[in-house]
Amino acid sequence: MTKQEVIDLLEDSRHNKVKVAIVDIDGVLRGKYMHIKKFISALESGFGFCDVVFGWDMVDESYDNVKVTGWHTGYPDMPARIDVTTFRQIPWENETPFFLADFSRENKDEETVGPRALLKRIQAKALELGFSPVFSQEFEWFNYRQSSSELYEKDFKKVTPLTEGMFGYSILRSSENSEFFHDLFDLLEDFNIPLEGLHTETGPGVFEAAIQYTNIVEAADRATLFKTSVKEIAYKHGVVASFMAKQNMELPGCSGHIHQSLWDAEVKKNLFFDVSNKDNISKTMEHYMAGQLFCLPFILPMLAPTINSYKRLVEGAWAPTTLTWAVDNRTTALRALPHGEKSSRLETRVVGSDVNPYLAMSACLAAGLYGIENKLSLDTPQTIGNGYKETQYGTLPANLWDATQAMKNHELPKELFGEEFVEHFTLSREWEWRRFMNTVTDWETKRYFEII
Repeated sequence: MTKQEVIDLLEDSRHNKVKVAIVDIDGVLRGKYMHIKKFISALESGFGFCDVVFGWDMVDESYDNVKVTGWHTGYPDMPARIDVTTFRQIPWENETPFFLADFSRENKDEETVGPRALLKRIQAKALELGFSPVFSQEFEWFNYRQSSSELYEKDFKKVTPLTEGMFGYSILRSSENSEFFHDLFDLLEDFNIPLEGLHTETGPGVFEAAIQYTNIVEAADRATLFKTSVKEIAYKHGVVASFMAKQNMELPGCSGHIHQSLWDAEVKKNLFFDVSNKDNISKTMEHYMAGQLFCLPFILPMLAPTINSYKRLVEGAWAPTTLTWAVDNRTTALRALPHGEKSSRLETRVVGSDVNPYLAMSACLAAGLYGIENKLSLDTPQTIGNGYKETQYGTLPANLWDATQAMKNHELPKELFGEEFVEHFTLSREWEWRRFMNTVTDWETKRYFEII
């Protein structure tokens, strides 16, 4: 849809306001309602949006260590531009028009720390190399029979799961909550986030959804909007949806697996598939996987961005811990699925549900392209059996601090993402670690209060 088509549609509509959002470093949507007249004016000239969204964390605490903005800059407005291609109407908000926007410098795509701008730059590089990246993401998440106010009243303790017991792929549980299930599937479709599938996952109140694949930027838009949309739809059913990576150490964690392939756009050919090669895996796909395995230890915070992320990445919990790959094996970091010319793809299983999809997809694509450009050989042999035991090829950093230091102190991330982004992002992760280390946890209190 062109800018003029959007203007004509809005002027002819019954709406007097539009919802606009920008994504922050944690993948949280920050936005506002704008009057249609103001919005149409902003389509032409852009609009100012406070750059504090890159100067504070997910709970609005101001960073004390970043350079791009802060008390030292006065938190000014930064120019923002509306992306008319993201136009949607929110079906659970009376079809209110919705758009995503990007920060810009001098009305160009030169913003260096914005997640969506970063992904567009890496997509552009792929296109220059002759590759059209096709991606999708799937999510697992917990659902609780609470309101957000009740969560705070209960101090986030003793919350009630939507369903009981361990019952993955349950027809009974989905039928028991059919109104919520149908609303999720149908309203997301109406909001241009089409799902391939939706089902219960093992664990009390756990659902899983797979989003349909598309070009990488649209895939990240869908994934980011999916998380917020699920929460908003859940509210209307008296449910709170949680995308924490690990709710409980006794239960499996919540993944955000990313599926990816590279295509030749001109001839519409999947470049990951080669029937003449072993397992139908092309040389391009081998280089791509080799790039991810090489880069993973230095880009992990983009796939596992929180303290909680690393509680999920433990042995025997359906999340990888080793630098391994295999065909259709759910214990390895990379799961190759070379089963057909159209469907051949790579699943990166390190990714958790707590990610910023723009950053996670940026990391996957940039690492894969690095392997292709440098013709990295897939020297790591395919895992047969239990990937958790294949530690000889390397393991993932065990916590956010170690992962952040690996990213901060290696030259590779700067080459892939730019020095300013890496500096800002790693400083934000160090801030997250410091906030955690300044907190006395329930575990410490229960363990040490009386006995020590």
